[in-house]
Amino acid sequence: MQIPKSFKLGNRQYSVHFTQAMPGRGHMGEVDYALRKVTIATTSNLTGRSFKTEEMDDTFWHEVTHAILKDMSHKLWNNERFVTRFANRLTEVINTAKL
Repeated sequence: MQIPKSFKLGNRQYSVHFTQAMPGRGHMGEVDYALRKVTIATTSNLTGRSFKTEEMDDTFWHEVTHAILKDMSHKLWNNERFVTRFANRLTEVINTAKL
């Protein structure tokens, strides 16, 4: 999958950026709601290992899931367990869809 440079959610435009590594222990990505910006790491800040394309795809959908739920004012918007499980399934659907 090719990760987009931007996307629209509701009436808000989000930009997508890549960074070498995220600050914080083990973070692979983040969404900044105020700046409407998704950031995805390409390398682990703990091990220096480069992330696989599939891992970055999953991180993108994870952060998009956070943004969608926050936009909906859903109570699970910040529940990492729920967001991770949902994003993993979303990534699977997108990567296996037959067009």
